Amino acid sequence: MVNKAHIIVFCLGTLSGLCTPVVAKEIEVDPVLRERLAQNLAESHASLDRFDAEVWLQVSDQRLQRYMPTQQERLDLLRLVYGEATRQDLDPDLVLAVMQTESAFNRYAISHAGAQGLMQVMPFWRHEIGRPQDNLTNMQTNIRYGTVILAHYIDIAKGDLVEALARYNGSRGRLKYPEKVISAWRKNWRNKTREELPSLRDSCENYGLRACRYQ
Repeated sequence: MVNKAHIIVFCLGTLSGLCTPVVAKEIEVDPVLRERLAQNLAESHASLDRFDAEVWLQVSDQRLQRYMPTQQERLDLLRLVYGEATRQDLDPDLVLAVMQTESAFNRYAISHAGAQGLMQVMPFWRHEIGRPQDNLTNMQTNIRYGTVILAHYIDIAKGDLVEALARYNGSRGRLKYPEKVISAWRKNWRNKTREELPSLRDSCENYGLRACRYQ
């Protein structure tokens, strides 16, 4: 069951300062995702297994330099990504690819639709789970929300990465967004082989993505 609980109204400013409604859209709220978010946000932040993450952190730190010049900020971000991705059974490289595509690692990014932060989380989720105080520009908070939402969509898509990414972006049925993320994943972030990533392998084979035409 999906609840339709929210209306977003986009406005155009006028010279008089009044707001002229342009688009009204209902947002469908998945109660399973709402409960999953509520449970995960109520828990403490994920701990990092430093031994397992050491090599990944070193390699990813070098790759992230072009986006984040300050090393301490990079390491803080990467530790959070590794911990939260592992918590949700996600490949941390995939999470970095989503971040690159969504915000170019700008924690203060806001989309035209109002999505916020590194993983471009829609603010209405805070109210849905009774946490209106959550700051989506906070790296820990944004990554927790984003990884839970992404993992949920991968689960309901039964591992179909393309469908899950399209759901995450709100563009189900279109390949543009999955192409961007998978291209970033393969070109910039992937640390595992294609055979170690069955969801990536299957997406390449089943959808014939352009992003899969190189090794």
